[in-house]
Order: sequence, then structure tokens, then C-alpha cells
Amino acid sequence: MSVVISPSILAGDFLNLQQSLDIINSSEAEWVHVDVMDGVFVPNISFGFPILKAVSAYCTKFIDVHLMIEQPNRYFSMLQEAGAQGLSIHFEGNHHLHRDLSEIQRLGMKAGLALNPQTSLDTVKQLLPSIDYLILMSVNPGFGGQQFIENTVKKVTQASVLRESMALNFTIQVDGGVNLNNCARLKSAGADNLVAGSAVFKSTNPQETIAKLKTSK
Repeated sequence: MSVVISPSILAGDFLNLQQSLDIINSSEAEWVHVDVMDGVFVPNISFGFPILKAVSAYCTKFIDVHLMIEQPNRYFSMLQEAGAQGLSIHFEGNHHLHRDLSEIQRLGMKAGLALNPQTSLDTVKQLLPSIDYLILMSVNPGFGGQQFIENTVKKVTQASVLRESMALNFTIQVDGGVNLNNCARLKSAGADNLVAGSAVFKSTNPQETIAKLKTSK
């Protein structure tokens, strides 16, 4: 089973981001994952509008923006103008999720809902009809290179069962610690989209790693 691979530029070379994007552009990856962090919702700070605009102008892949920020709705229009094609917000800490997800879609972007590892799927069941993709965090958000949380495989299965029982078609994305050792299990559990950072950019042949992530079984 082939899945969509979304390499995370958080693990790329910040001194030569163009080279990291060249790797993605010449690979079998369909998406590129851009983490936006504000130092408040999570302790780290990452890419802002100028970087996103440059990435979207240069990268030939679908621009997948993951917001780990407070009050994300303040920035939806600016992110869309900067090139975001998919925009995901976190369940945790956001108070107007139905409204925000609808606004993302109204602006012409795919709407994603991200869940931290400790957040139960039961708590977001009523939101699932409103999303285009569900991000299951398999590490605690904020930093790349963390160890994969094994319980995520079970959570992917639960999400897949829930999707089928509710007759929905949202994509299940897994973000954090994804590598060649766990990608096959995630796909078997029902994942459609895998975010991979360190596994890609720290490998000796990133394009080959992306191909293996897509096709391993």
C-alpha cells in the first residue's frame, strides 16, 4: 500500500533550505510539511510568513502547514496568501474549532485537526465530519527528532475504524518519529499520510528513503 509522504523541513538544513527543498522536489513525496510554532503553545519557535512564502514559491509539492500556535485564526488569511494549501490546527487550547475549521475551508485550504498523544479520539468525534485530514501526533509536539510513541499504531487503528463507522473520508496523517521501522505498521493500521523529518534528512539517500517509506509493507 502506497501512502502520501510529507517530509518535514523542520529536519532540513536551515543554512541551505533550498537544497532540502530540491530533495523534496525531486522525490516521490507529494506534500511538504511546514511546522509553525510560536514559543507559547509549544516551547519551540520556528518558521514564519517569509519562510513559508519562499517555500511555497519554490516547492512543487502540496504545502502542508501545521500550526502549533495560540489563537491560530488570527493568521489564516495571511497563511493562505503566503502559500499554505493545507492548514492544521490543534484540538488542545483552541476554543472555536468548528468555526476555525470552516474558515480554513472557506479560504480554499484543506482543514486539518491535530491531536496530541494524550488526547482521546472520543473527545473529537463530533469534529470529524468537519475536517479533511486528522493528524495524530506520535511525539509530543514542539521539537523534531523525538522517539516514536508506540501507542500511536493503536490510535491509528481506532481512527480508521471510526472513519469507516461514520462513513467519512478524512485522511489520517501521522506526525513524529516516523521511520522505516514503523511505517509499515502505521500503513497497515490505516494511515494514509506520513510526516517524516529526521528519517529523511538524516539518511544517506533521502529520495530513496522517501520511496521506501511509500512502498514498504
